[in-house]
Amino acid sequence: MAKQDYYELLGLEKGASDDEIKRAFRKQALKYHPDRNPGDKEAEEKFKELNEAYQVLSDPQKKAQYDQFGHTDFGSGGFNAGGFDFSEMGGFGDIFESFFGGGFGGGGRRRNGPQRGADMEYVVTLSFEEAVFGVEKEISITRSENCETCNGSGAKAGTSPKTCTKCNGSGQIRVQRQTPLGSFVSNTTCDVCGGKGKIIETPCNDCKGKGKVRKTRKIKVAIPAGVDTGNVMPLRGQGEHGANGGPAGDLYIKINVTPSKVFKRQGFDLYIDYKLNMAKAALGTEIKVATVDGDVKYTVPAGTQPGTLFRLKGKGVPRVNSSGRGDQYVNVIVDVPKNLNEKQKEALEAFLEASGEKAEDGKGKKGFFDKILH
Repeated sequence: MAKQDYYELLGLEKGASDDEIKRAFRKQALKYHPDRNPGDKEAEEKFKELNEAYQVLSDPQKKAQYDQFGHTDFGSGGFNAGGFDFSEMGGFGDIFESFFGGGFGGGGRRRNGPQRGADMEYVVTLSFEEAVFGVEKEISITRSENCETCNGSGAKAGTSPKTCTKCNGSGQIRVQRQTPLGSFVSNTTCDVCGGKGKIIETPCNDCKGKGKVRKTRKIKVAIPAGVDTGNVMPLRGQGEHGANGGPAGDLYIKINVTPSKVFKRQGFDLYIDYKLNMAKAALGTEIKVATVDGDVKYTVPAGTQPGTLFRLKGKGVPRVNSSGRGDQYVNVIVDVPKNLNEKQKEALEAFLEASGEKAEDGKGKKGFFDKILH
């Protein structure tokens, strides 16, 4: 049976680059590797074919010959399936480890290097006024910190961790495994020190050899003016402490703001409703409007219609970490009285007549103001 073209086998076009060949082989090898397909003879044969194709196409000289002559110079004897060392194959070992449990041996990730501490999250609830003007809050958090007694080493005072003799402090050991395809060599976590590279013979009494203790700390948080629900403030280095000299994580402050009973907020703008007597709306008047800075006077022009929005520039919410502010908008609600005394009714009927309208339609029906007021 004729062999399948190596490029087609890897899903490539002839003349593919070295990087394209490498990526294609990684993808196919992960799919058909025997460890992922135990007992599947077809997958095993496919993996052998893929390896053969890669051995040829990844070698510049063999690739040039194959591109010119095809399979003529590459029989089944031209490929050696044994003796692969995936720890030397430019990152292939890392990929296989993620699928096959530590490079065919389990847990190959290094644990004795510096590791950054975990991030933390804290929710702060503010009143509407606190969010508008800013506030300083003291919060209490519990986090893992380096043990002060042993300075994070985990060893009792006067002693120190010993270098693991099995991995020589690397936290990694090389494991050789026999498979139907040959001998595979990979790095995996040292089973003696657990990947730490150190062995603690006399643990610290306070942290029990962990190098970490749980501590509750009070932290003052300066919350700037203008924050709103959903805003997040990062406090760098205030999260869990790192391991092996690694940096601490961050603390993220999530803001929650209690709504105001007076103002409605949209971004940095504020909105407020103001009920205005219909006569004042018609004649014009001066009113006092509540703002976050206190009451201010505003002149309402004559003929103001219901639903009119007046803008109070710069009376909104301060923009976070900026000198600018939003605006406040006053929504005019014309207050039409439901009950009129006789003088009020006479005055309105006189207004109708002066406007050329009749107060009564002469047929016993209610007049204009009676219709809207009752």
